[in-house]
Amino acid sequence: MPNMPAVRRVNVRTPEIMPLVQAEVEEHYRSPIVEAVRAAGGSLTIGSTTIRLARQFGFCYGVERAIDLAYAARRVFADRNLYLLGEIIHNPEVNRQLEEMNIRFLPSRPGDEELQSLNPEDVVIVPAFGSETAVMEQIAARGCATIDTTCGDVMSVWRRVRDYAKRGHTSIIHGKASHEETRATASRALGENTHGHYLVILTLDDCDAVCHYIQHGGSSEAFLARFAGAASPGFNPDTHLLRIGVANQTTMLKSETEEIQRRLRAAVESRDGNSTNFLAFDTICGATQERQDALFDMLRQPMDIMIVVGGYNSSNTTHLVEIAEQQLPTFFIRNAACLASLEQIVHFDLHQKKEQATYTDKLHGDGPVTIGITAGASCPNNLIEDTIVRLFALRGTSRTELEAALPGPPQEPA
Repeated sequence: MPNMPAVRRVNVRTPEIMPLVQAEVEEHYRSPIVEAVRAAGGSLTIGSTTIRLARQFGFCYGVERAIDLAYAARRVFADRNLYLLGEIIHNPEVNRQLEEMNIRFLPSRPGDEELQSLNPEDVVIVPAFGSETAVMEQIAARGCATIDTTCGDVMSVWRRVRDYAKRGHTSIIHGKASHEETRATASRALGENTHGHYLVILTLDDCDAVCHYIQHGGSSEAFLARFAGAASPGFNPDTHLLRIGVANQTTMLKSETEEIQRRLRAAVESRDGNSTNFLAFDTICGATQERQDALFDMLRQPMDIMIVVGGYNSSNTTHLVEIAEQQLPTFFIRNAACLASLEQIVHFDLHQKKEQATYTDKLHGDGPVTIGITAGASCPNNLIEDTIVRLFALRGTSRTELEAALPGPPQEPA
């Protein structure tokens, strides 16, 4: 929009601030217990209880950067109103810490009332997911400075969908239409002059519906009804599916995104006799892929139960649950308090889409038990530590006994 003011971004990563920030972040989220177990190869056995940690889990670089920037912003702008668009990441513990630092939370799509309350002295933090172009324009119009913590992997997807728009290709985005990152990506898919188009698909069934229309056509009204709220303004499947490019929310299940790409390519080739009108790039976040791969490796080992720790609205964590539950009893918990007893675990059921209590016999008894633990890229290590401590406590090992059993640093030769 040529008449819109530019977004006023501020750099808070200064040499005098960052050492203080990193010390504060480490105090809040570091775990010596997790570090010790990792250093010992990711496994710890005390008595009849074995804990196994995935090779990769927890905070990724993009999440660490976003948190660092938020903490730095609070120090740099100690006397200013500091606002955050939505959540910095999808983890309630981290967002609670920011609230305690007097960072105020705005909706990810602020209404007129919230926008009118902002003034040029206020500072707005953009979360790791990014924000829609319309929201950024509204923030700029209020004259606010912004601290942009958008993940570099997300911005890489934005570059892809902008390129699709320039080439005249509609972006088919594999993701959740309501997710902040997908909404931000969709807004970039409109292109510089908002002439581009997008369609968000979530499931393989959605993909098959798109493939069928590409190959055979159909009722545009029925198609648009199916994808209501997931298509760009003025989307017409008869014209906007002629040339397509696939992108994705960076935290989706890699194998599913690859299958969607395969099916869409085959549909275009079936219709056109070639794939000239099809584009695709690998835009899965590297950290998301590493955590999924590490879980697949972990599942090759025998375990009795899997615990996945993280925010219930975290997309990358949800996909770890989907992978693990195919092979063994899996419980998606918010924190260690969800481990109510040896028999009862309070967890989020992906299929019922609600938190519920489940009774299990997997932790009970005196026999050997092996428990796997992993977490998504938005889960801090202190929550993993709490989970380890709680599991051992339920099995009769106190924290003091646990810490005494941890392997120490290598001894220097005499």
